[in-house]
Amino acid sequence: MVLLAVPAARQMPTRFEGAEYVRVGSTKKNLKDHPEKERALWDLFRQTPFELDVALPDVDGTRMLELLDYPAYFSMTHQPLPESRTGIIEKFQAERFLLSRANGRFDITNLGALLFARELAEFPRLGRKALRVVFYKGINRIETEREQTGSRGYAVGYAGAIKYLNERLPRNEHVGQALRKEVAVYPELALRELVANALIHQDFSIPGAGPMVEVFNDRIEVSNPGVPLNDLQRLLDLPPRSRNESLAAVMRRLGVCEERGSGIDKVIHEIERYQLPPPDFRVAGDNTLAVLFAPKKLTSMSPADRIRACYQHACLMYVSNQRMNNTSLRNRFGVDPANAASMSRYFNEALKAGVIRIGNPESKSTKDRWYLPAWA
Repeated sequence: MVLLAVPAARQMPTRFEGAEYVRVGSTKKNLKDHPEKERALWDLFRQTPFELDVALPDVDGTRMLELLDYPAYFSMTHQPLPESRTGIIEKFQAERFLLSRANGRFDITNLGALLFARELAEFPRLGRKALRVVFYKGINRIETEREQTGSRGYAVGYAGAIKYLNERLPRNEHVGQALRKEVAVYPELALRELVANALIHQDFSIPGAGPMVEVFNDRIEVSNPGVPLNDLQRLLDLPPRSRNESLAAVMRRLGVCEERGSGIDKVIHEIERYQLPPPDFRVAGDNTLAVLFAPKKLTSMSPADRIRACYQHACLMYVSNQRMNNTSLRNRFGVDPANAASMSRYFNEALKAGVIRIGNPESKSTKDRWYLPAWA
């Protein structure tokens, strides 16, 4: 006797020798002969988010505990570790990290594996979704200096990835009144938010691609598969939209990210505090790309850099219920008050580009003018 077990279909109907079959009553039929059942199947597939699909089916409790870092979950959620395996399984089922089977075994969901896998490579479809960090020599990808691909789930591996980055990023020496100290070139908070966004907002339906951090001499590029759901020019003010809502919700509870949409606000605020060139958010093919630039003098910035900085400052001031004016922009660029008149040129560049508008056009004095994003 040969017993063949066909697992439940995921994402698309199961095929045998190129044909798809469905049971109609007690009889096996070709699916293409029953379009109403095919439509119902595709609707069912669309209703199941990626996070709740199965990463590894039919594992017993012992194997599950070997695959998932369950102590990390209870530590990060500030809960006592249950004394029995049953208590751990019940909690993971409530979190939808596990789905129970009729035979007493379990399916590990993508949500559970992505967050708490001890080794993502143990889950066939998730190995390529690990965070990859690459350092290059120079300003292009010709020569790689070092590379590391994360092996653990996002929740348990995130802090280590940020630590790995910070320890290897360049630092500047700051001379105070009495002491010298090293200061990071890139603000850690901005980097943390962009990496968290790349993990959470990626499109898992794109095969063979995952989140990546690439470090060059003059910039850092953080990318993830999938185009953004919001307009790139409105990342600071529009309500957040996530294609992976369950993943975002758990990551927020674990303190890894914010789900309220304030992440990009923090990035812009930190960039302005460090007086760095404005970050650039782009769509590159099927990927979303966020670029942080190394320090550059205002006089060395291109017109596009200055226009983007002016626009982002206007957006940040608007969502903070403040007004962008000559003084605020001068502080953003670190310009001496004696050179305040030079700000007029930067305002005019942004006005001509159509990214900002005058908030009080009735004012006769340019000194008293304040500005808004063009969409406000």
